[in-house]
Amino acid sequence: MAFRIGQGYDVHRLAENRPLMLGGVEVPHPLGLMGHSDADVLCHAVIDALLGASGLGDIGLHFPDTYPQYKNMSGLSMLNIVADLLAKNKYTVENIDATIIAQEPKLTPYKEKMAENISRVMKVPAHAVNIKATTEEGLGFTGAGEGIAAQAVCLLRKVNEK
Repeated sequence: MAFRIGQGYDVHRLAENRPLMLGGVEVPHPLGLMGHSDADVLCHAVIDALLGASGLGDIGLHFPDTYPQYKNMSGLSMLNIVADLLAKNKYTVENIDATIIAQEPKLTPYKEKMAENISRVMKVPAHAVNIKATTEEGLGFTGAGEGIAAQAVCLLRKVNEK
């Protein structure tokens, strides 16, 4: 058995007339995230962590923003594709830990549902997914309310074929 660690990061600009999707949860807010897909920075960071740990590239390789079939695709749908890819390559998720960086809105009421969504798609126990949220105390582009970012780390286990 081999263990592999992955790290992911994503950021999107806040924009009008877009829903704010985080971890597959529509969070009430006057602004949403701009992107080719639904711009779910949490799912995107988790995807990059998983792909990195498995050595299978990154989100841009698997979901190019120049392909029309990915237009407005949900982060959870993308995560589901990655879950299938990991299973095909004999990887299982030990845990995922992620942090959303946003000055607003307050995300505490939504973190549990985000974790549930990710654990359901990845077919892992709820305790294997942890979601945190923080502000940047008014500093930087997230602190100024211009965008939202997310970071994720994961631990995968490669199941040996016998």
